[in-house]
This record gives sequence, C-alpha cells and structure tokens, in this order.
Amino acid sequence: MPSFHDFPLLPATCTVLAKMEITEPTPIQAEAIPALLAGKDFVGQAATGSGKTLAYGIPLVERIARNTRVVQALVLVPTRELAIQVHEVLSQLASPRRLATALLVGGRPYGNQLSALRYGAQIVVGTPGRVKDHLDRGSFVLSQLRMCVLDEADQMLDSGFAPVIEEILATTPDTRQTALFSATIPDWVETLQKKFLNNPIKVDMTPAMGTQSTIEQIAYQVPQEHKMAALCTLLHSAKGESSLIFGRTKFGVEKLGKQLNKLGFTVGTLHGNKSQHAREEVLKAFRLGQVQTLLATNVAARGLDIIGIDQVINYELPESSDLFTHRIGRTGRMGRQGKAITLLIPSEVPTWRRMARNLGQAVALQRLVIDEEALATPPLVSPEAARTQEREQNGEPRSVHDRKPFSPDQERGRRTQPEHDNDTASGMKKRRKERVTSGTPARTPAWQPEGFSLPERSYSGKAKDERRRAGKQSSFGRTTRKHKAHAFAATAPQRPTARRKLRAIPGA
Repeated sequence: MPSFHDFPLLPATCTVLAKMEITEPTPIQAEAIPALLAGKDFVGQAATGSGKTLAYGIPLVERIARNTRVVQALVLVPTRELAIQVHEVLSQLASPRRLATALLVGGRPYGNQLSALRYGAQIVVGTPGRVKDHLDRGSFVLSQLRMCVLDEADQMLDSGFAPVIEEILATTPDTRQTALFSATIPDWVETLQKKFLNNPIKVDMTPAMGTQSTIEQIAYQVPQEHKMAALCTLLHSAKGESSLIFGRTKFGVEKLGKQLNKLGFTVGTLHGNKSQHAREEVLKAFRLGQVQTLLATNVAARGLDIIGIDQVINYELPESSDLFTHRIGRTGRMGRQGKAITLLIPSEVPTWRRMARNLGQAVALQRLVIDEEALATPPLVSPEAARTQEREQNGEPRSVHDRKPFSPDQERGRRTQPEHDNDTASGMKKRRKERVTSGTPARTPAWQPEGFSLPERSYSGKAKDERRRAGKQSSFGRTTRKHKAHAFAATAPQRPTARRKLRAIPGA
C-alpha cells in the first residue's frame, strides 16, 4: 500500500495530514488521488466510510490557483449534514494555503453565505437546491470553475436533485474536471457520466460477495408486542456505548424518543422536521457522548461520519436494500469493527429475505433472549451523559451543546415563516405580532440589567377597542396637532372670554 509521501503533494497538505494522524491512504484514495492530480475525470464506486472526502479533497485543494479570487471548485452533496462535514475537512486542507471556502446549504441565513462569496470564495460546498438558488440570484458564477465533484451521486437521484444538478453543470465550462463518487451506480449516474464526463477513469472499490466485512450483521425475529423490550435489551447490552437507531417516519422517531426518555435513556432525535440549528446541536451532543442513543430517519443514513458508533439498530426496515446498505454503513467505518442489528416482526420476514438476496448477503434469523426487566432496569450511562443528567436534575442552565431539540409543535411554529424572512424587517414585524397574539414573552434585551423589568402592556380586547376608537381621530394611529385641537374644541366646556382692550397708539 503506498503512502501519501508517494504522491506529489505540497508540504502544507502533508502537514495537515500529519495533524490528522493520517499516514496511509485507503484503497479509494490510492486510486483517486493520482488520477485527479493528473487532471483526469474520475468515477469512484466505494462503500460508505471508505475515505472518499480526502480522495477528492486533497487533489481539489492542490489544483486551485491561490491568487485567483473566484469560485474554482464546487462540491455538491445531497444533505446538509454531509455538506457541513465536507466543508470542515476541506477547510482544514485549505487553511495552510489561505484558500477561502463557502458553505451553501438550506436552513441557514443568506447573509453569511453572500459575505463569503463576495469575499472571493475559491471552494464552494453545498446542496444542489441552495447552490441553484444562488446561481439564479446572481450571487456567484461558475464561468471559471476548474473542478466539480458530485459526492453520493446516487442519493441525489433519490432526493429528486437530478434535474437541478444537470442545470448546474450546464452553467460550467466544458474544460472543467469532474469527479463522481457513489456507493451504487443507478441508470441516471450512468447517463450523467456520458453527458458531462470526458473519458473518466472508473474504479470500483465495493467489496466482493463473500468478502470478510468489518460489520457483524444480526437479524432478530421478535413479536410486535415485545419489540420495545427487545430494543431496551439491546441498548442494555451495549453497556453505555453509542447506538444509532433507525425508524421510518418522523412521527415514529419522536414517539420512540419520548418512550426511551421516560425509561431513563439519554436519547436525541434527528429528522427532517427539525431546524438546521437543532440538527447540528443533537449531532454535536452525540459526538461528545452527551447523548448515547441517536434516533433518526433516513436523513442520517448518509453523510453522518461519526467514528465509534458501536451498533446500528434497524428498529424498522428501510424502503430499499440500498438504504439498508447506507444505514449499516454508519458503523464499522475506516476498518473499525461494528455491529448492525435488525429487529423483525413476523410479517416483515419475507421482505427482509428479498432484501438480503438483493444485497447478496446471507444473514440467518435468530431469536433474541429478551430481558423481562429491561423496561424497568435503569440503563448504564457514560460519564458525559451522567454529568448532563446531573445538571438537568439540579436545575442548572444547560450549555449550548446540552440544549434540548425543539419539540415537533415548536418546530411547526418555527416553520410558519419562510427561511428568507428571518433577516428582513417584515419578518421581524410578523414575529413580534405573533409573540403578542400568542402571549409569548419577549426576549430580555442584552442591555437590560438583572432584576429590571418593563411594565406590562395590556393587550386585552377592551383596550384594543379603545385604541381603535382613538385612532379614528388620528393618522396612522397618532393624533396630530390639528386633530388634537379639533378634538379639544369639541369636548372642552365653552367659557366666556374677556376681550382685550386695545391700547392707544401715539400719533394715531
């Protein structure tokens, strides 16, 4: 196996790799880096967790002209979480060369993104929808693009991004270099290769059938009424290690999270109804060990690169065999050992067998010995999770990383306004109006001293009617001097006034 010193890399890149404690390239990196450094188009098929980000990230940073302050490299990924992770890796590689980067994803305000583009970002990482939005706005152009990377291309098709990606690629110059990475190669990816890639080098790094895998797969058949007890038994057997549990629906994931919380487990939920801020916070808490169990929909099946997930549990079967592959790929990453467990009720067994045949895997059904006291026994918790629970019990304020995600009702309330309204005056006025009508207290201003409170204003219907009647005498709710004089003349009592005597003017 070659080392990174065998590639013609800049000293700054070698320094960053040394800080990352990465010495030897993975198989996909060993194939992709020389081809991309040579300026060739590349198609890489590799399983999740094989090191694809560095496979294209290293050549991308190496080939950028440092003194040209325009967008030279574009990386398109299907999910916000994957975009954030890729941006972090590329930022580390680009920092020694002082290259500017920009992250364009939904769920975040446009202000910071526009500032990064105006500053002269040379590397852009984003999701197709937000990138296309900026192109339509004229925020940036791709006329001088040198390299374009499509990561997780097969999921872009599943997410409905195929037409958008073709529109984006149509705005780029024909001289660009294109790299495409995907775990599977569906028909659309084949069409994309023929249309936008120029004699690409193709590499298939998916493990052959029968090859020893680092992921131990287990399937348990359990009755429907004992499914929760079976899940608790598996979580107890993890002995405080991190677990990732997959469900099919957002509502089901939230419901399961509430049930496990009541049983004493430290859990977090991740799905599409959560705001981007809440999703990032729960992922950060999971990485830090403050949350031991993460419940997620298929939004976490790809792009979730967390080293050290002990087990992945399919509480509910996914919709396809490809999604199953991506789910279990969250564990056993980068050559580490992992465990993938699937819970099946009797009616799901035929579907499971068809899915296993499509994957070319033979996983025997087993019977799980369910601990009858699993629903009543408190779980083991990690030191980080224990400290989090202790802070909650003592009523201490949570840190930013410990803050609870918003509930579904709160999320629905937050999503009543479009994302682009967050930074406008009209959007602020609407939020103030909603806060008044709903009775939600306003935020305490930063200048307000502790213990100081402003007098409460009455927003009752009676007071509102009085203000409306008074407003008839005014313009835009304010009484002008002219109207004030008329109102006073109509209401004030009429009193006789004495006439002033005229003084004689001398010489008149």
